[in-house]
Amino acid sequence: MSAALQPQIEALFDAPPSHYGPAHFALFGEFKQALNSGTIRAAEPHSSSPTGWRVNAWVKKGILLGFRMGAIADMSLDRDRQPFFDKSTYPPKQFSEASGVRIVPGGSSIRDGVFVAPGVICMPPMFINVGAYVGPGTLIDSHALVGSCAQVGAHCHISAAAQIGGVIEPVGAMPVIVEDDVMIGGNCGIYEGGIVKRGAVLATGTLLNRSTPVYDLVRGEIYSAADDLPLIIPPAAVVVSGSRAIQSSPGRDWGLSLYAAVIVKYRDARTAAKVQLEDLLR
Repeated sequence: MSAALQPQIEALFDAPPSHYGPAHFALFGEFKQALNSGTIRAAEPHSSSPTGWRVNAWVKKGILLGFRMGAIADMSLDRDRQPFFDKSTYPPKQFSEASGVRIVPGGSSIRDGVFVAPGVICMPPMFINVGAYVGPGTLIDSHALVGSCAQVGAHCHISAAAQIGGVIEPVGAMPVIVEDDVMIGGNCGIYEGGIVKRGAVLATGTLLNRSTPVYDLVRGEIYSAADDLPLIIPPAAVVVSGSRAIQSSPGRDWGLSLYAAVIVKYRDARTAAKVQLEDLLR
């Protein structure tokens, strides 16, 4: 499907017509259905990439195309009591019992153009933005955000108030990646294309972006983003919030420290028992 869609989406994105007709909307509808089904993704695993992932810039172009094509539409269930207005091309995603997704009542929202696998649990209120991908068996807890184009793997736990940052523009920028079996603690934030590798654990309140140094106490290494590479958390790493002392004056004289993240151990059987999702929740 992507082989047929890609040149058409790129042509329509690069050479906008004076107005969009039925054929253009039909093409975008086919593109969005492919996003909904997970057959195309804003980013996908790629074994030859140094990060293990590659960005599909044309998919991001298609998402942006939807914003360009859409008009503001009334999406209110009750306009007088709670009005909602958004682009007509991105209404709330439709689910049924056959979808196999639990959306607990209480004000959650999932935009159309998102893949949500069977077995996902959505606790209210939470939000998943367009272009995101959420793998099977993952829990998105209350007040959590999965941003635009973010990729979340299978059997992850995205805890309450965690922020999985998104990015649509620039189209070549890597979105945030959370691989399989990752535990993201409450009030964590992952931004600017960070990649959390399989089985890692982020303790409550851990923040990661391109400016965050990560100190590995186990391996004696320091991880940080480079010009052409994002910040990457190694597989099975257990990461907590920390600080690093300012060595230059006057920060040193004032006893100041800056935020840092610290890998204190790598996941073992004891860690797995602590972070395992309760089977009764299923």
